[in-house]
Amino acid sequence: MLGPDYSTKFSPWLASGSLSPRFIYEEVKRYEKERQSNDSTYWVLFELIWRDYFRFLSIKQGNLLFHAGGPRKVDINWSQDQTMFDAWRRGQTGYPLIDANMKELATTGFMSNRGRQIVCSFLIRDMGIDWRMGAEWFETCLLDYDPCSNYGNWTYGAGVGNDPREDRYFSIPKQAQNYDPEGEFVAYWLPELRALPREKRHSPGMMYLKPIVALKHGYTKKTGDSKVAFSSRRAKPEDNRRKGHGDRRMY
Repeated sequence: MLGPDYSTKFSPWLASGSLSPRFIYEEVKRYEKERQSNDSTYWVLFELIWRDYFRFLSIKQGNLLFHAGGPRKVDINWSQDQTMFDAWRRGQTGYPLIDANMKELATTGFMSNRGRQIVCSFLIRDMGIDWRMGAEWFETCLLDYDPCSNYGNWTYGAGVGNDPREDRYFSIPKQAQNYDPEGEFVAYWLPELRALPREKRHSPGMMYLKPIVALKHGYTKKTGDSKVAFSSRRAKPEDNRRKGHGDRRMY
């Protein structure tokens, strides 16, 4: 989640209209023809298609994209606890992976695609907070803010969009293990964790803030000397989609 290889950083330019998605598509196809296709080129084209999908979704659904129940008009009693929400947006949840991503967002106006999915899942599934509050905070902070992609992704994450899988969930310990195994990302954005051994950075105990909520959708299973939490439900494609060393996204 650190360095130049996890994102193209095209998204701010696409959002402002400074860069044409057709130009990106043509250049990627030219690269594949002249050199080779790989996971990086796959994901760039995939995200362009995903971007277009949310535009067509917005045209079809209109203002339903901004309603609590989303396009599917799902009846959910969301919490709007401001104190809890403020802890999330300030990066003070007690979960280093969440807090580091939120610090990055507030400082730079950017967050990785993976980070956005993780903090979205945590706000909705673990905290039970109204997804629209998260979408509005992203709208406030993101350099690449685009209403179609932003609210479309949040309805998708909240289970109120066109996709019927309402129990989509990202296990924080599992995501940390997969995407920041050495704790380099959290140590970069949370300096207080840098002195800790790498294996302790995602579970610093009393050396860090007390978790604001328990992880409601997972159980803890011992794996060797460490503890890794897994979703109690069957893993969703979000945890199993193809990925490689060169995996690059729009954001």
